[in-house]
Amino acid sequence: GAADLRKQARQLENELDLKLVSFSKLCTSYSGARDGRRDRYSSDTTPLLNGSSQDRMFETMAVEIEQLLGKLTGINDKMAEYTNSAGVPSLNAALMHTLQRHRDILQDYTHEFHKTKANFLAIRERENLLGSVRKDIESYKSGSGVNNRRTELFLKEHEHLRNSDRLIEETISIAMATKENMTSQRGMLKSIQSKMNTLANRFPAVNSLIQRINLRKRRDSLILGGVIGVCTILLLLYAFH
Repeated sequence: GAADLRKQARQLENELDLKLVSFSKLCTSYSGARDGRRDRYSSDTTPLLNGSSQDRMFETMAVEIEQLLGKLTGINDKMAEYTNSAGVPSLNAALMHTLQRHRDILQDYTHEFHKTKANFLAIRERENLLGSVRKDIESYKSGSGVNNRRTELFLKEHEHLRNSDRLIEETISIAMATKENMTSQRGMLKSIQSKMNTLANRFPAVNSLIQRINLRKRRDSLILGGVIGVCTILLLLYAFH
């Protein structure tokens, strides 16, 4: 009857709860054990993760949990059939509520299982990849000291070139911004000069003042251009030093 089905469902849920706790701990200890082994050994002397005791335990527990989830799904289906049967109309509301609670628990356990399993597989894939990379690094390090020295110099030179490129890009950006600013100022000065020339033509006494202003403007432009040129040269010398 319904009581037997509920009892079976609770038993399966308790088993699943314990299995999922152990399954989660296995995933956590797996990652921690790999981190500890990486700290202990300078080279990749640990065996490949595939085929390890933790992998076998993972596969075994995953199968057991999947079987329990399948059984609990079957019990929930039987409870649904019993609830929909015609013989218990007065108990339908309470049974539907109980059935929904068991379905929610099943859904939570299923979600937790798939999430933990995905995390475990992701950690294992990452560890396999890191193990392969460490192997390649150790294999490369086992070469001659000259090659290691050349590699170190090459990496330093590469970093220096990256820094130089960054400085050059910053210098170009400053130069472009300065150019745009000077272009804008030149447009304004041309407009002002045009108006001043009009005034000079009308008032000859102002003409000499305009000429002095133009001379001073040319001198300021030459000074500004010289400063920008010197700064650019110094930055380029520093970048390629």
